[in-house]
Amino acid sequence: MKRQFVLGIAIVAMAMGLSACKRDGAPTADTASATAAKPAQTATATAISASAAATPVIPRPAKVELRDGRFAFGPQARIAVVGQDAETTRIAQDFASRVKLARGFAPQVGGAVDGAAVVFAIDANIAPTGDEAYVVDVTPQGVKISARKPAGLFYGAVTLWQMLADGTQGEASIAAQRIQDAPRFGWRGLMLDVARHFRTPDEVKALLDQMALHKLNTFHWHLTDDQGWRVEIKQYPKLTQVGSCRIPAGAAGRDAKGKPAPYCGFYTQDEIRDIVKYAADRYITVVPEFDLPGHAQAAIASYPEFGVPGTAPPVSPDWGVNTWLFNVDDNTFTFLQNVLDEMMPLFPGQYFHLGGDEAAKDQWEQSATVQAKKKALGLKDDMQLQSWFMGRLGKYIEAHGKRMIGWDEILEGGPPADATVMSWRGTDGAIEAARAGHDVVMAPSPDLYLDHVQSDAADETPGRLDVISLKNIYEFTPVPVQLSPDQATRILGVQGNLWTEHQRTFQRMQRSLFPRGAALAEVTWSPESRLDWNDFLQRMAFQMKRYRLTGFDASDSAFAVRFTPQPIEGGKGSLALSNQSNFGTIRYTLDGSEPTPTSQAYTHPLELPLPTTVKANVFAYEHVLASPRSFALDLRSLRARSSNALRSCKKDLMLRMEDDAPSDGKDGDRRLLLADVFDPCWIYDAAQLDGIATVEVRVGQLPHNYALWKDASKVVTRPAKIPGGALEVRLDGCEGEPVAVLPLAPARKSDGLTTLTASLPTQAGRHDLCFTFASGEYNPMWVVDQVTLLPKGN
Repeated sequence: MKRQFVLGIAIVAMAMGLSACKRDGAPTADTASATAAKPAQTATATAISASAAATPVIPRPAKVELRDGRFAFGPQARIAVVGQDAETTRIAQDFASRVKLARGFAPQVGGAVDGAAVVFAIDANIAPTGDEAYVVDVTPQGVKISARKPAGLFYGAVTLWQMLADGTQGEASIAAQRIQDAPRFGWRGLMLDVARHFRTPDEVKALLDQMALHKLNTFHWHLTDDQGWRVEIKQYPKLTQVGSCRIPAGAAGRDAKGKPAPYCGFYTQDEIRDIVKYAADRYITVVPEFDLPGHAQAAIASYPEFGVPGTAPPVSPDWGVNTWLFNVDDNTFTFLQNVLDEMMPLFPGQYFHLGGDEAAKDQWEQSATVQAKKKALGLKDDMQLQSWFMGRLGKYIEAHGKRMIGWDEILEGGPPADATVMSWRGTDGAIEAARAGHDVVMAPSPDLYLDHVQSDAADETPGRLDVISLKNIYEFTPVPVQLSPDQATRILGVQGNLWTEHQRTFQRMQRSLFPRGAALAEVTWSPESRLDWNDFLQRMAFQMKRYRLTGFDASDSAFAVRFTPQPIEGGKGSLALSNQSNFGTIRYTLDGSEPTPTSQAYTHPLELPLPTTVKANVFAYEHVLASPRSFALDLRSLRARSSNALRSCKKDLMLRMEDDAPSDGKDGDRRLLLADVFDPCWIYDAAQLDGIATVEVRVGQLPHNYALWKDASKVVTRPAKIPGGALEVRLDGCEGEPVAVLPLAPARKSDGLTTLTASLPTQAGRHDLCFTFASGEYNPMWVVDQVTLLPKGN
């Protein structure tokens, strides 16, 4: 798992945001739905301010002057281009096609400026300055978009499109205003890992479209890693013949007949050229990454002669820090340079990412040949050897007109003088690099790691914990306060990273990246003085409509209704409703109908007879903020807790993982299971045991496919006390004798989920219940999906 495991406990805690060294303000659970005791969300109608309604633009423009009147933009509107410049005309035509999507009509492009509804013009004299700056001037008579360069003109068109795209068709009415805008940072990026899970060219283009509509301008494409090689290299065909396929761990790696089911995918060079052009047309620069000297197992599986032992490993099915490194001899450098010779022409941008992270040095340390090379070069340690390795390739790409960028480990052995550093292990690397005179891109973990879950809801996508919410991203500080003003100029910008170990599908990629990508866009574009969380939420009411309009499946985790049930006397239950952002008005129904903006508003926890199904959603006036959610309040739901609602006994490496066995026997829905992969252990806090006779636990098994390197000793294995092992339940702690033992033998017959039951001794009052597996093994990793406490007679 890329950047999931790093050297030592202290570094693991820093990089993962664990409790030992958690980022200030980062929640460990979703604060909006943690307990029923918190104040209920009120039904006061959420007011959309006049400024947000007039300029519902994300990122927020640098300067807006509202004026009297409105501009009517209808089907007869015409777009004119000053000077008939080819690039400006292309931008105008692109805008017209987006209007067709938003309003149902496509304005004509061409003709005289006089009488045109919208005018596009390159103007070298506008203020503010910069290639990406623009002005949008809206009057009751029409709109003029001006910019010094085409990129600014494109962003001005995006701003106007956002004001038009309100979810309705036909003629639009826009408030008169003058917008003067320019970005705060030049590097406003997202990184997508396609090595762990491949995304098709069309899916990559869909991401690029959303980036463009948020004024994000840098796409970092992680193309190679231990689990897959994704780019065609014609001189070395085995890189894709062998390196682009792996056999997934566990049930997902077997077909219906039990035979290996490879997971494959790569881009041809023509596909890459097409994607790069698609990005360039949207003023997005693609930064490729060829990761080395570590994260090289897929390449070495293809050509073992360029690895240290000279033997071929499999393409890795495991996430984490694998120990396969490239060799340091001249033949290996010839191979690497030949690969770069084919890759560099595909990517015309300035930067080329060479990785440099998590290179476990075991193979180098154990190789007499490598150690002799180190000695001959006069280097004191293996980190200096890595620096020499990276520097040699850095000079090679620089001789071909590229600038090297690498992860912050490149600082450890002394990086090339003009290397750019991407700081991921917190912000320390950024501070060190900027003080040393290196340009820096901020991409720290956990702050901007978008593979973290964004809520603790039961329907959240897989990923790692802690929660990195929409608000967490919005509150990120791009420039470390430790830097002087001169050093701060070294911060080129900011990037959010999506590692895809747990993002198997396109839908999960979309939900992980946006709307957190919208928050990132505002932080990187808007002036610091213009950042306002409450105003951002109001504009997000419009943005959620734009996601639906463009067919992009962005997450609604920040707005979706959460349900917190509690039992009360007399055959009734209490249900509290809330949402993460505490924004909007929650409305609900009890008759099975879909909630609307006129449905009953939620004001306080609902006391309801059992059983009752509640449907609810969140609205900001007429704007729907999320998909509706429902909750069946009955005896079982009051007594059941899924794994995401149980507490982990420890908190070392908490992951929300996907079951490797499809529930329908195909490649369909799979359960999401939360566990600490070092020590799977769960606590059902304060369980009400009065009258409880039976514990029912739904369990599953996952492949423990984690390359933990030096942290492997932290994995806890409990010996089996009965044949096949058992799930053990203890009272008020995880020590002592179990009060219930649930044999695992029935669960071993299935790759999917199995329900186990056992009697509980009579207990009174509330007690913590501890659940651990005594199986004598760590692979497979047994996990709890749901615990239900049942009274007698059920």
